[in-house]
Amino acid sequence: MGRDAILKAIQKNKPSLIPLPEINLDAFEEPIDLLETFKEKVALVGGRIIALDAIKNIDSEIQKLYPNASKIISCIKESNLGTISISEKTNPHELEAVDLAIINGEFGVAENGAVWISEDNFPIRVLPFISNDLVIILNKEKLCSNLHEAYKLISERNRTFGLFISGPSKTADIEQCLVIGAQGAMSLTIILV
Repeated sequence: MGRDAILKAIQKNKPSLIPLPEINLDAFEEPIDLLETFKEKVALVGGRIIALDAIKNIDSEIQKLYPNASKIISCIKESNLGTISISEKTNPHELEAVDLAIINGEFGVAENGAVWISEDNFPIRVLPFISNDLVIILNKEKLCSNLHEAYKLISERNRTFGLFISGPSKTADIEQCLVIGAQGAMSLTIILV
């Protein structure tokens, strides 16, 4: 079968859409401390949390954490650490040697320590994955309890590229050996401001 024949067969045999199930979201409500739960879950998945009183201290904190980083992309206006400038026109292949990327997170999810990031906060989609280390700046007031709440938040957005990041990249599916940085950053630091 050729490509066109395969696509026609798929289209012809496409099942009818069915409505999503109704979910009682009240069943997922828990009296938790969002901030403390978020911190615990980030640590559990291998990330690091740094809480700062003021955003003006970001550069000195990042320099302490990553003293050897020299090829840095900063996508936040509060940081002056960036040594590499990028735009939507930057060839992603030129970013293969980036030591550190600094981006804004939109909100965090206490249930699993994930942070929602979108291309509104970084111009090259591959940036969070190609950088050796990743720092996400997150407002500590922008936390939700669980993924049900999170999906409600992102359902109202413009349909652009976005994803949840939870900890550094890792896999343990090869010989059951944990490998950090398998498909992305070797470390994830979330700076709460």
